[in-house]
Amino acid sequence: MLRLFPLNSVLFPGAVLNLHVFEERYRRMIAECLDSNEAFGVVLIRDGQEAGDPDVTPHEVGTTAEISEVTPLPAGRYYISTTGGQRFRIERIVSRDPYLMAEVEFLDDADDDADARASELTHRVLREFREYARLLVAFSGHETEVEIPHDPVDASYVVGDALQVADALKQRLLELRTAEARLAAELGFLRRLLPQLRSLLERKKAQEKPKILRDDAPGGEFRTHQERYFGKHFSLN
Repeated sequence: MLRLFPLNSVLFPGAVLNLHVFEERYRRMIAECLDSNEAFGVVLIRDGQEAGDPDVTPHEVGTTAEISEVTPLPAGRYYISTTGGQRFRIERIVSRDPYLMAEVEFLDDADDDADARASELTHRVLREFREYARLLVAFSGHETEVEIPHDPVDASYVVGDALQVADALKQRLLELRTAEARLAAELGFLRRLLPQLRSLLERKKAQEKPKILRDDAPGGEFRTHQERYFGKHFSLN
């Protein structure tokens, strides 16, 4: 049996997920997990609301969340930090009161993840992802560091978590059976996202107004510089 926490987000193995737990049933769930030193399962919501919906329908594949840090808050709330553990598939929802409980099957990547094809895909994804990360930094102006491991399974999860794509696409990646399949899908995403990013970056630079030199300010030149930024959402359509 596994306690489930349906969310509007996808948790990959190895990824960090921070949560503010305020709803009564989930406060109880976290308290029970802490007492029994057990993980809970994070599943993306297929239908329903994140809070206050007892009839929420989750996707079948999710990831266990191992609690690493807990900060108690007033009124019985928690701020917790978790790390993604093992993928699972829901076989049967056993209970919805006070929270979802399910029988699950834990999933392992197929044995072909260490073959030459997966390793070769990892190198190609790493090359494309480095360019993707560089363009994101240039576009947003915010430095970010994502270390991609060379192990195909670990790399497929890290890239899946880092991609700026819709949660429905991240869920598709999580559900793929092998690292090779995930890496191939991620390579396809990157090759579609990179031209969009380059185009947006060029538009951003074109919209930046040049510096205007003025001699009418006291003491000499007066410089003005304005920048206009676009949003950080990219379409795969």
